[in-house]
Amino acid sequence: FLADDEQPSSEKQEDKMIRSGLMFAAVILLFIAACSEPTGLPEKTSLPNSVQQDTMVEWLQPPAGELPRRSEEEKQRGMQVGRKLPRPELLQPSLDPALQPFVAKLDPNVSASFIGGASDTLPGLVHSWIRAFNEYYPNAKFEIGTPYAGSLGMLELIDGSYDFVFVSRELKPTDISSFNEKYGYPPLSVPISGGSYRHYGFLDAIGFFVHVDNPLDRLSFDEVDRLYSSTQHRGGTPITTWGDLGLAGEWADRPVNLYGVAPWNGFEEFVRQRSLSVDDARGEWRDDVVFSDKAFSVSGNVADDPLGIGYTGLAYITEGVKMLPLSSSGADGSYVEPSYERVADATYPLSRLIYFNTNRRPNDPMNPVLEEFLRFILSREGQQLILDQAIYIPLRSSQTNASLALVEQGGKP
Repeated sequence: FLADDEQPSSEKQEDKMIRSGLMFAAVILLFIAACSEPTGLPEKTSLPNSVQQDTMVEWLQPPAGELPRRSEEEKQRGMQVGRKLPRPELLQPSLDPALQPFVAKLDPNVSASFIGGASDTLPGLVHSWIRAFNEYYPNAKFEIGTPYAGSLGMLELIDGSYDFVFVSRELKPTDISSFNEKYGYPPLSVPISGGSYRHYGFLDAIGFFVHVDNPLDRLSFDEVDRLYSSTQHRGGTPITTWGDLGLAGEWADRPVNLYGVAPWNGFEEFVRQRSLSVDDARGEWRDDVVFSDKAFSVSGNVADDPLGIGYTGLAYITEGVKMLPLSSSGADGSYVEPSYERVADATYPLSRLIYFNTNRRPNDPMNPVLEEFLRFILSREGQQLILDQAIYIPLRSSQTNASLALVEQGGKP
């Protein structure tokens, strides 16, 4: 190639015009690309009844891949030192700016001693809360007993050996009934953190899904109740065909095959409480649900069955299924997709929670130091420690306010 000063003047002029044209085209393309970039996190997805399948944006995400099942040796080690933490999500939520800062209310020299328990996924976070709280109250002693296990910790709380227990799931019905039988009232369970998005073994959110070729594009809790429940506390008639869910044509008369996680399990208990149970009326499962003993296989079952629908943790989703946006109300409500953003901002209706459980008679005051510890956990500083660990998701201010109301109102919502 000739250098610019070696080319004839006419060719130089043509080259300059070509380069100018290319630069102008590049600027136009960059402008178009910039205009199409998102300006922030998407708002809550709202899908009206009139929405058609071909108008939806398909949100694509690779499955989590092969999950390494823990050996018995790993389980025993986790109960002694805590479970090995997973690799954090690349995305991380922001702390809700409306969270209130912690303001100490007690004499800094106050002295108290407590013993409690924790699930094997929580000791690192619990000890970080204790260390930070001791900067305000150095004479407040908290011992976290081993083995680390929420179920064992609840037995110790019922026995009276523990003052509290951190549990990374909802309590078992038998835990509540046994506690109630002994004390005449239920344990106080206060949400103190969100779960994770899709960390295997660390309280991942739960999703409903259908076969990838199924045209269904959303699901409400009312429909979940009509699909899966024998009690149907939300009302309506049983759903048995895809036509009952609004599908037409060749799908209308096809049967719906139901898949889920076998009772008792934290996944099925959470789905039962959120969608099948209403107030104090506990929902019961239909007899024709195909239950799996483990959460691992449900997604694969639906991927193999074009007529299937199922639920499991987001960490257990495999290829061949389509995730459904959910509405916690009726068919006219807002539908929210199981994306990281919607779990992080607590608008996705099957986002999980971690609980602080203690023995406190309704309307009686809590031990002031223990209440102060709870106030710290629910403060901006306490939720920042969750964000620092980068495994679980901090609560939003609306959630911390609800939890503080539980503490202040004697455990009554």
